[in-house]
Amino acid sequence: MWFHRVRDRLDAASSASPHGDRGLSTVEVVILAPVMILFILVLVGFGQLVEGRGAIDSAARDAARAGSIQKDRGTAMAEAKRAASSNLTDVCSGPVTVTQTSGGFEPGGFFTVEVSCTIRGLKMLGLDLPTELTGRSTSPLDPYRRAA
Repeated sequence: MWFHRVRDRLDAASSASPHGDRGLSTVEVVILAPVMILFILVLVGFGQLVEGRGAIDSAARDAARAGSIQKDRGTAMAEAKRAASSNLTDVCSGPVTVTQTSGGFEPGGFFTVEVSCTIRGLKMLGLDLPTELTGRSTSPLDPYRRAA
């Protein structure tokens, strides 16, 4: 059978040089394993960055919407900060900054906020690189917002 012929040829080839390739697989593993582990960790780190970007953008959207339905600017900023902070508790390693970038708070206008924080994405890899991400969102001021 063909299988037996192939097996016999492989046996003959391996017996011709019994010590020539010994330990080669170990060397390959020792060299390639750390490279592969580093590659996987870098992929995980970039995944954390992408997840952080999505979380920041989502928090900015929620903060703008929470502020746009309030009756005055002070309450709007307090609710925007509360909404952004609650969205980013698992993502940010420091304080969450919420800044209103739109002028005024008159009916028919817009409420724009900028949310930023330092994400902890690369700290799990042992790389303490400060990664400050910023998201911005705008929401129209609700004409039927709370009056009292």
